[in-house]
Amino acid sequence: MPEHFNLPWHLAIEEGAFEERGIDLQWMDIPEGTGKMCQMLQNGKTDLAIILTEGLVKSITDGNPSKIAQEYIASPLLWGIHVGSKSKHESIADIENTKTAISRFGSGSHLMAYVNAQNEGWDTAELQFEVINDLNGAVEALGTGAADYFMWEHFTTKPLVDKGIFRKLGECPTPWPCFVIACTDEFLMENNAILKHILEIINMYTMEFKQIPSIDRTLANRYEQQLEDIQKWLSLTRWSQSQITLQTIDRVKDTLFKLKLIDKKLNYEGIVTNL
Repeated sequence: MPEHFNLPWHLAIEEGAFEERGIDLQWMDIPEGTGKMCQMLQNGKTDLAIILTEGLVKSITDGNPSKIAQEYIASPLLWGIHVGSKSKHESIADIENTKTAISRFGSGSHLMAYVNAQNEGWDTAELQFEVINDLNGAVEALGTGAADYFMWEHFTTKPLVDKGIFRKLGECPTPWPCFVIACTDEFLMENNAILKHILEIINMYTMEFKQIPSIDRTLANRYEQQLEDIQKWLSLTRWSQSQITLQTIDRVKDTLFKLKLIDKKLNYEGIVTNL
């Protein structure tokens, strides 16, 4: 997921908040995003993940033995729709029936291409995909014409737009809270108390995060973003300290089902855990 959303975790780790409670929390960045993280949860390569809501709901429906432990970001994610700077495409209408770059199947860039197509009234059966793994792969694919457009979080890609590597044609916000904290069923069963401690700590950090003096400057420096972009992002972003609602899960499931990305709808308890 975009790095700047994760700063509360890094601060908690750097300040020894987990260690104080005897928890050895190892952080790992996964530039390939949600599709790869779903795979890691499924294979037991990670116990927890900060992951896109729609990607995880699809993966659990497809048999991933994991659950949503808690909602993490309560606000939608703003997806930018990007083309290469030399692309002939000038508007969103121009990219209908062209090839979209995705980090991998089942990832946010893949699922949101369907959401965007539905918003635009396009035939989703006509969508074509080029797997590019990560942001660097997208730069290459849009540069060479291997793909026509790429959807990724607006603020992460903005430096590439500022540098003239990408052009942004428009935006597509997720129709639901964008990130959740996922855990494997095995971790949930064996380490329920530890999970409660982890959530307690991160909720303490996210609750106070926006009040940290000069947090906008810290974020801008740390993630090489323009200060005004970070300030805008902070104003749009709401961290959550509670479980995702039944209504939200229903909206995600209905959308995925309508787009034929899942073939059944699990009940709320099959997707979410109540600690």
